[in-house]
Amino acid sequence: MGRSSHSRGLAVFAVFTAISTFVLIWVGGVVTSHGAGMAVPDWPTTYGYNMFAYPLSEWFFTGTGISKEHSHRIIASGVGLLTTILAVWLWMKEERRWLRWLGVIAFVAVCVQGVLGGLRVTLYKDELGIFHATFAQMFLVLMCSMAFFLSKRWKEMVGRGNGSRGRSPSLGRSPSLDKVDFHPWFRPVVLGVTLLILGQLALGATMRHEHAGLAVPDFPLAYGEWWPPTDAVFLEEANRKRHDYRQFKPITAGQIHLHMAHRITACVILLGVGACVALSRRGGDHRGVKRFATGWFVLILIQAGLGAYTVWSNKAADIATAHVAVGALSLVWGSLLLVGTAPLARRVAAAERALIPQAVRGAPALSS
Repeated sequence: MGRSSHSRGLAVFAVFTAISTFVLIWVGGVVTSHGAGMAVPDWPTTYGYNMFAYPLSEWFFTGTGISKEHSHRIIASGVGLLTTILAVWLWMKEERRWLRWLGVIAFVAVCVQGVLGGLRVTLYKDELGIFHATFAQMFLVLMCSMAFFLSKRWKEMVGRGNGSRGRSPSLGRSPSLDKVDFHPWFRPVVLGVTLLILGQLALGATMRHEHAGLAVPDFPLAYGEWWPPTDAVFLEEANRKRHDYRQFKPITAGQIHLHMAHRITACVILLGVGACVALSRRGGDHRGVKRFATGWFVLILIQAGLGAYTVWSNKAADIATAHVAVGALSLVWGSLLLVGTAPLARRVAAAERALIPQAVRGAPALSS
């Protein structure tokens, strides 16, 4: 069989791979939230065993830190295998060259991610753990985007944007600049907020790996104030009162500033997504865009609630893990909103170009 622009089997497999990647991020959050990241001190082996020959009694969350970390590695290996199969399948069956190369990029990315995870263990560096966690979020966006590009929905959207049966692209009605499908600032704001969410996830990863998740133990205030002091006397008193066995390092001024930056960025993201919802309703009548933007706002509200509850629960492991997972979904949601409106943006641009008279577009410059 030759290549085609749509294969149901390939599309379903891409969705399964994307879901598996999200599960892997959730499991990674479990490992970090339970402080089990270094429960297995060697790599690629597990206590000297070949990873797949390790006793089954320690697989898949038996309650020990070793089982959590080992399960993370097994699932990561599975995602690596799925990504490899997807890349090969795309190269053999997908007719869109750019999408075939995205499969190659995904294969390289999953290899890099695996090496980052291994080096974080062998070199015992928290900094590598931060990069590992952030790169995982970017990889998830890539996998979800590829699954979207392989869907029938994407093909239909692009088909409408390119026109059909030789017709010029249109909005499905007489083009009018005051009836575009979304506000011209909508996509730039979505892009800015999505990048901000990625930065927020990097901040969160830094907090987890630097053990700064409870550097500020109350919310919405911080040590009873809107902005806590960070002088030496205050830090000494704050560390003297801490009795949480999970905190391996004394609180520092840098950790407090990091925590407060995370809170401030969360507020900016909430306002930014709210602005996206407002902009989506100031354009035309494209209900899908409005609903997707509103769903994004609801997801951000849930994420904000989980962030607050993480503090109130004294960083309960399950709540902190859910906070990581919903953060990943928030990034994917914004990315897909941006990608999904690209064909619509092309249709709007085509409608605007149609307003320019052909004579004006082709007229020579006037001579003086």
